Amino acid sequence: MLSTLMKLLSACLWPSSSSSGKSADSTGKQDGLLWYKDSGQHLVGEFSMAVVQANNLLEDQSQVESGPLSTLDSGPYGTFIGIYDGHGGPETSRFVNDHLFQHLKRFAAEHACMSVDVIKKAYEATEEGFLGVVTKQWPTKPQIAAVGSCCLVGVICGGMLYIANVGDSRAVLGRAMKATGEVIALQLSAEHNVSIESVRQEMHSLHPDDSHIVMLKHNVWRVKGLIQISRSIGDVYLKKAEFNKEPLYTKYRLREPFKRPILSGEPTITEHEIQPQDQFLIFASDGLWEQLSNQEAVDIVQNHPRNGIARRLVKMALQEAAKKREMRYSDLKKIERGVRRHFHDDITVVVIFLDTNQVSSVKGPSLSIRGGGMTFPKKL
Repeated sequence: MLSTLMKLLSACLWPSSSSSGKSADSTGKQDGLLWYKDSGQHLVGEFSMAVVQANNLLEDQSQVESGPLSTLDSGPYGTFIGIYDGHGGPETSRFVNDHLFQHLKRFAAEHACMSVDVIKKAYEATEEGFLGVVTKQWPTKPQIAAVGSCCLVGVICGGMLYIANVGDSRAVLGRAMKATGEVIALQLSAEHNVSIESVRQEMHSLHPDDSHIVMLKHNVWRVKGLIQISRSIGDVYLKKAEFNKEPLYTKYRLREPFKRPILSGEPTITEHEIQPQDQFLIFASDGLWEQLSNQEAVDIVQNHPRNGIARRLVKMALQEAAKKREMRYSDLKKIERGVRRHFHDDITVVVIFLDTNQVSSVKGPSLSIRGGGMTFPKKL
């Protein structure tokens, strides 16, 4: 019985045959390729969460953790949000979902606080852990070296908001303007996609001896003509030369060996003091931002009820995707996973509302939930 329960708790992906419409977990629900948690309570307010699958295997993983942010009863306490947009397969994003928060709790206990350094160490330990997986599986499953994940994290703790990112997922703040009352969008995360000129310049400055470090291929900028992002967890084939050779598929192998890592796993981390006018946060994989601008997403959240707001954002993104292909939204919804990827990416959205009179609270409701996975209360 216990082993069965643990298997369920570790599941990051709902069964592909689940067309019955039954609840995917005790509080989340599933409707075809859509999983959603319309409303829940975290330590400093409400949240809403939704995931829609496009790939044959869901490559997006996500989690919200609320309560203790360390292994110590003394805390610190707060809310952790993670969006992990995998590519090349789901292995890296699943690994991050299983290990990053646990590393963060361990380092927070060692430091007896939450800090930029704690988060950075958690990223480093997760990257190192996945390298161990690749090293172990390389002889029998070499393509694991070409699997990676973006990794966006938000931590709300002691009145502070920490945002960490590698890749091109995005965190956007909705902030009310005192003078006008309108809610404006402020992007809090730095993105590492070479479609952005400043990221291309960064890559050229880091690799001055490689004129082909960034290449325009099929009208899309890519690192070495292979990948759009410059930072990630995993993608070991572009970080360690010993994994960029046979038996790795030829399409991933570079013609010349490299002496230093091409991609980086180091996150950009920012720290913000939460203000009374800060209303809510939108965390999402790039599947959402390919369809909606920051301000469009903020306007949707601001102008509609909180309940089901993440699901509404996903629906609006899908409607935009359908419109671009000159098709009806109802027809798009009928397309099966795998084929659906030709129309849009996996999309994960978490909306976190900020009740500013609670942001410094020590304890409160404790929760652990994974997008498309299990939800269970934690014991304090």
